[in-house]
Amino acid sequence: MIQLLLDTNVLIWYFSGSDRINSIKELISSKDAEVYISAVSYWEIAIKAKIGKLEIDINELRQFAKKHAFIELPITSDYIQVYIDLPVYHKDPFDHMLIAQAITCPMRFITSDDSLAQYSSLVMVI
Repeated sequence: MIQLLLDTNVLIWYFSGSDRINSIKELISSKDAEVYISAVSYWEIAIKAKIGKLEIDINELRQFAKKHAFIELPITSDYIQVYIDLPVYHKDPFDHMLIAQAITCPMRFITSDDSLAQYSSLVMVI
């Protein structure tokens, strides 16, 4: 069984049916994959929707994730030390927490941001 943590943009692209994720669509929908969505991603989406940077129905997205048997990954203090120890290759605090979660669990982190690959071999850039 492979455990996958989706970056926020990958989740949105999967939800919207974007062809940007064609290369990993089969992996995400595989019976051999456990797909995780961090509460960090829902928080990031909610903030961007609230300030008008993103037009998305967060409740519809959450229902979509449940329908596809994605597992919600909560934010706990278990990730804090890894978060604190991360070098600053990237300035996005949401991405830092997602990376900390992927490293701590451990699980593959799927993103389109190639700068995040510097953090860990667990990062899979699409």
